[in-house]
Amino acid sequence: MDVMESLSLKGKVALVTGGAGQYGRQIVAALAEAGATTFIAARGLAKLEAVAAEERGRGYDVRALALDLDDQASIDAMHCAVMEQAGRCDVLVNNAVTRDPDAVWGGDMIAYDRSLRINASALFYVTELFSRDMRARRAGSIINIGSMMGMVGVELANYAGTQMHARPSPVYFYEKGGMVNFTRWAASIVGVDNVRVNCISPGGFFNHQPEAFVEAYSARTQLGRMANATDLKGAVVFLASDASSYITGANIPVDGGYTAK
Repeated sequence: MDVMESLSLKGKVALVTGGAGQYGRQIVAALAEAGATTFIAARGLAKLEAVAAEERGRGYDVRALALDLDDQASIDAMHCAVMEQAGRCDVLVNNAVTRDPDAVWGGDMIAYDRSLRINASALFYVTELFSRDMRARRAGSIINIGSMMGMVGVELANYAGTQMHARPSPVYFYEKGGMVNFTRWAASIVGVDNVRVNCISPGGFFNHQPEAFVEAYSARTQLGRMANATDLKGAVVFLASDASSYITGANIPVDGGYTAK
């Protein structure tokens, strides 16, 4: 197969949980631009509808669905909607995440449990649910969106002179670190049926953070900057497509070299 043809997602169906956030927006655009019919699902349906409408205005087939990852029945309903409308799902991108402001160091277990239910329990459930059809067809790619924070500890110097780390939380680091090894585990389980599972661990996204943080963080990377609104697109399409057909169980840092230092 021609290498450029192998990168095409034409004729494929993709689902992105989330899709209106900093990284989700470019993931949706990348999959759509590569040719996939792309479903986006989250609680904020109005925001998703706006994203879908914008992509349809560019000529792409993007559809929004309601999804509450805290509710198993909502997950089941979203899965049924994808199957009814498209008949299958070739690419699953586990992108949605919750950041509970109360799940802080020294907080109570209830806040931790709320975060883990969505970022861990729902991740397991969604992945297994959508992998059933993929395994039956012996084809599919599952992409988990982690974070470089799941690969390292906290660099406290990045936050000097800001209030950004006033309430540190262990949960996000724990969950994203666990996502990397869940990727390996799931790849082992579904690989026997030719379904691939990989992880992308993005670095920090520039979102007009305090200047002191941006300067410190950028200096900590090898490329000298934070991530922008297109940096994830190539990695997502690569892992979703047949160009990566012999890659599974991998974690790819897209972090400007932050974790390589």
